[in-house]
Amino acid sequence: MALQLDTPSGGNHIHRIEPGCVWVNGQAWRESLLVPWDGEVRPWGVTGFDVLQDRDFEALLDYRPELVLFASGTRLRFAPPALLRPLMAAGVGLDSMDLSAACRTFAVLASEGRRVLAALLVESEPPAQHL
Repeated sequence: MALQLDTPSGGNHIHRIEPGCVWVNGQAWRESLLVPWDGEVRPWGVTGFDVLQDRDFEALLDYRPELVLFASGTRLRFAPPALLRPLMAAGVGLDSMDLSAACRTFAVLASEGRRVLAALLVESEPPAQHL
């Protein structure tokens, strides 16, 4: 049986994640970012979960996604529903997950040609504590 490597063409690809860093299309991002299924990857400008505002989610509508994967950082947290009103009003689905799960899910949905947007909250690692 002949095997053929199926490599995705076009679109954006999240290659790996490291503490405080996400690799997209061969470029390291050490800040929160927006990764659409296709098109320009951009910084998101969100510095932490506790500073999220409704305008942060409203800005996601510019991409015209059918689904947003919200990566709440290294652990799963849910944004307050009031912040999600812009997405709900536009009929855009949202799924919250940790950073690793969001990156894996993005890869699957983008490979299927879905209009998915990953809103990735990248948190820097806390400084080491010395005793």
